[in-house]
Amino acid sequence: ALQENLDRKLFGQHLVNKVVVKAVKGFLNNTNAKKPLALSLHGWTGTGKNFVSKIVAESIYKRGLQSKYVHQFVATLHFPHAHSINLYKDQLQSWIRGNVSICPRSLFIFDEMDKMHAGLIDSIKPFLDYYELLDGVSYRQAIFIFLSNAGAEKITEVALDFWRNGRTREDIQLTDIQNALSVSIFNNKNSGFWHSTLIDRNLIDYFVPFLPLEYKHVKMCVRVEIESRGYAVDEDILTRIADEMTYFPREERIYSDKGCKTVDAKLDYYYDF
Repeated sequence: ALQENLDRKLFGQHLVNKVVVKAVKGFLNNTNAKKPLALSLHGWTGTGKNFVSKIVAESIYKRGLQSKYVHQFVATLHFPHAHSINLYKDQLQSWIRGNVSICPRSLFIFDEMDKMHAGLIDSIKPFLDYYELLDGVSYRQAIFIFLSNAGAEKITEVALDFWRNGRTREDIQLTDIQNALSVSIFNNKNSGFWHSTLIDRNLIDYFVPFLPLEYKHVKMCVRVEIESRGYAVDEDILTRIADEMTYFPREERIYSDKGCKTVDAKLDYYYDF
């Protein structure tokens, strides 16, 4: 189901498709995992990070994101004040400890990692490490997913280099991006991963790059959204919506600067739903 949903609903992200399916499937089938699975998803807004975490949740739990075993944290909502960072650290540790005690196969999703106060995420380092038990609790079946815009510039830089050299985006391999991506995130002062021990101790299993979306991918998003609402696809409207999006770099206009983020709102304008 995970593979099928990614193939059908996620566009222009061959690396994400390959890495996420391999990582999640391998982890769930491993009866003797040495540590929890930790995935860090990086890329511009609208490229599919939240969408993929939703699909992962739905592939594991009957109620998907609504499952009581899935826990979502949004940096600006749950951890807004820098002066309360010690309180947040205690709360976060208690929350993870309590929920994994109830269900070893718990899923924790941390959104807006680029807006999280530096140092806070390091409080969960013990739970991601290679411990068999911590105070009688095993965290080895848990899954942690981090979502961040940090590193998007580095991803775009690699994608543009391939484009300018006449190579397709499908030629890009994880090895072309992953090391440079982890280094740029580690050294980004405006990121929750700034000098983080999670990166320093190699506790993040995969840094998953979401490539910026091209015009053709925006059209795919529009088409799927129209069909999901039960309406016939009007090719003229589909093209007009894709044309209305803004693209970068300014000269080449290759990538959508909002990905597929505003497709919903634009559809509401054109279709009388």
